[in-house]
Amino acid sequence: MKKQLLSGLVAATLLGAAALPASAQNLAIVNGKPVPAERFDTVKQQVERTGRQITPDIEARIKDQIITAEVFTQEAQKQGIEGSSNFRAQMELARQQILINELFAEYKNKHPVTDAEIQAEYDKFVAANGGKEYKASHILVEKEDEAKAIIASIKKGAKFEDIAKKQSKDPGSGAKGGDLDWANPNSYVSEFTEALIKLEKGKITQAPVKSQFGWHVIRLDDLRQAQLPNLEEVKPQIAQQLEQQKLAKYQEDLRAKAKIE
Repeated sequence: MKKQLLSGLVAATLLGAAALPASAQNLAIVNGKPVPAERFDTVKQQVERTGRQITPDIEARIKDQIITAEVFTQEAQKQGIEGSSNFRAQMELARQQILINELFAEYKNKHPVTDAEIQAEYDKFVAANGGKEYKASHILVEKEDEAKAIIASIKKGAKFEDIAKKQSKDPGSGAKGGDLDWANPNSYVSEFTEALIKLEKGKITQAPVKSQFGWHVIRLDDLRQAQLPNLEEVKPQIAQQLEQQKLAKYQEDLRAKAKIE
């Protein structure tokens, strides 16, 4: 994967090779033709943008791939491939993509996500997910009569977990005896949530609960205050999410302002 990344960056750099100064110090001379050192510097900068550290090994690989690319390029030129319409069309597409990538990179540099924005997003997360978490179990069946029979069996002493393993249509929780683990009650469909929050700890619903998935028999196993990560734990994820949102909004605005006929 790393080797593919370097190869892609080298290829992108070669597309802009014509813009490099003729007086540049050479990285190498291939078949009598100088390979400007600026190509190495450009690829190195692109790799650094990805957050990777430039080690001596990576530097050697970049240099080797640039030289190898020059060998292949010269052969392609010798065969006249540059003159084909297919080549010109691909070059134009590649040129556009490089411009777009640079445009977006420039936008992100000029519009960084601030600590205040991260804090505000975290506060919204806490508000939406705070309060109590419920540890619930359920048995899901297709028909109301099945659910009623299950409730009756549990009242007579049948074990909830055993019935869930044998009869529940929810394969995920059914294999675990109906256990849905800890969750914010709002993460469930509304009918399930309404029934769950009315239950006392250790009790089951006295009547089947209908939802889009079928009929549920629900048990409340426990409840607690929500266990949320602190800001520092999720700060990188929030920053990345906000950066993506900003970029998406920028892209949408550009598209909306464009005159397309």
